[in-house]
Amino acid sequence: MIEPEIRVEYRTVHGYRRAYRIAGSGPALVLIHGIGDNSSTWDQIIGLLARDYTVIAPDLLGHGQSDKPRADYSVAAFANGVRDLLSVLGYERVTVVGHSLGGGVAMQFCYQFPRMVSRLVLVAAGGVTRDVSPALRAASLPFAPQMLSLLRIPGALPLVDRIARLAAATPAITRFPSYSPSYHFGDHPDLIRILSGLTDSSARAAFQRTLRSVVDWRGQIVTMLDRSYLTAQLPVLIIWGDDDAVIPYEHALLAHAAIGHSRLETFSGSGHFPFRDDPRRFADLIVEFVSSTPTTPFDAVAWRRLLADGRQSTKLAGDVNTVDAVLEVFEAERSAT
Repeated sequence: MIEPEIRVEYRTVHGYRRAYRIAGSGPALVLIHGIGDNSSTWDQIIGLLARDYTVIAPDLLGHGQSDKPRADYSVAAFANGVRDLLSVLGYERVTVVGHSLGGGVAMQFCYQFPRMVSRLVLVAAGGVTRDVSPALRAASLPFAPQMLSLLRIPGALPLVDRIARLAAATPAITRFPSYSPSYHFGDHPDLIRILSGLTDSSARAAFQRTLRSVVDWRGQIVTMLDRSYLTAQLPVLIIWGDDDAVIPYEHALLAHAAIGHSRLETFSGSGHFPFRDDPRRFADLIVEFVSSTPTTPFDAVAWRRLLADGRQSTKLAGDVNTVDAVLEVFEAERSAT
């Protein structure tokens, strides 16, 4: 079967150029990439999904071919940007798929614009609890912009490539007290690809603003779990690699427990980019999930009741240890948007 053409298009919203990939026809799927990445990360997936759906994959502001102004790069602002782009394109209700930072944006989008969401897919999503790659923690520190600026020097990326390969062969140097994953070398090409996009000064500045809105030296600072109960009427699919060295697989279990009605699919041996490790399985899961989960119109009365009742611990799923871990996250002093 010939895959539909993937087009890169542009719209100007609030004076800023927004780039996005689009393909196919039918019900709309929105794919939201992670920090420092861009919509090309979905290229292997878009063609497979576009046989049955209209697939829209935006470059978030500050990323890819979208403009990179001095602006608000919080998850709430990104959610606003997705809403505005969809409104310009004429889509009123969509299935949202978010990876890493994009998972946090997708969850925020559901919270801010519940009328627009029919289903939610979280892929190795940020915003569960503090744990995150030590490299991202370090990148949030004051001296990090100067270090990242070295990427513009010829030969810097090949050097980073060699250092990463050395780190992969020397597990002992990656040991940290709070979160100490081994380097998942399957993610290596994608991490180098993302770093190559930071050789431009405006891209680096946008990356730093985005990162510092969600991560500091202690880890992630924004949580989505405190409002996860608001997905009660929404079909939710969680996809995670069990060898994720950026956001640990344990976060999948916490998110699955907090969203008690969710479905969890584990990619064994996969890292932070399960949709690139096994695009066919990933696309098949999305197609099956969308086709098998009927949605209902947004119910404002039910939404108001959920907000009034608040989070109910009786709605949590999983074993005792997992539920206790979720409750600990709820009780921690975390910043929520």
